[in-house]
Amino acid sequence: MVKKKNISKNDMISFYMDYVLEHNKRPNSVHAFANHNNFEEPKFYEYFGGFDAIEKGIFKAFFDNTLMALEKSKDYSSFESRNKLLSFYFTFFENLTANRSYVIYALEKHKNTLKTYSLLSELKTAFSNYIKDLEIELIDTKQERLERIKNKGLQETAWLQLVLTIKFWMNDSSPSFEKTDILIEKSVNASFDVLNIVPLKSVIDLGKFLFKEKTQMG
Repeated sequence: MVKKKNISKNDMISFYMDYVLEHNKRPNSVHAFANHNNFEEPKFYEYFGGFDAIEKGIFKAFFDNTLMALEKSKDYSSFESRNKLLSFYFTFFENLTANRSYVIYALEKHKNTLKTYSLLSELKTAFSNYIKDLEIELIDTKQERLERIKNKGLQETAWLQLVLTIKFWMNDSSPSFEKTDILIEKSVNASFDVLNIVPLKSVIDLGKFLFKEKTQMG
């Protein structure tokens, strides 16, 4: 049988996700994985150095596909940072939902350590750069060193918020994951309200929602 030659990076990712979901484990080797999908082994290494790399690349691909979809929108570029981040969240979680079986497989055993889980390292770097590029307006400290600390803190806080939302989504059993959508809207709005020093009604609203959901899930 003639081996497949025109295989893209996304094709390779799809092959890998399908394999682990069908077999509930990694392939035994790259050679076995290539044979299973009828392509030459060197083709795999054009995109990834090994299975650890492709697994990290999958979550980075979710980010890349999200950003690609957003940038195709005529309206997205005109949004202020709050609405850009809301759009990112909703689109990103649509991508996760479309691949929920794999995401649950990959993350279920590590739910309590997602913030520092190496599998998400490429996603974290890409998302942190995205937050930086949003140029979210913060309180002006007028000191360069404090500005660097403040911006780093914003990126870390934003990453923690994304991780907590992923964990919530993994446990969400509501139709169409509508409770995750509610959490996204409340948490992003609360974050921006705190940054802008406005009345904390939305923060209190978020707290009530999370307390209610934790009680129900517990």
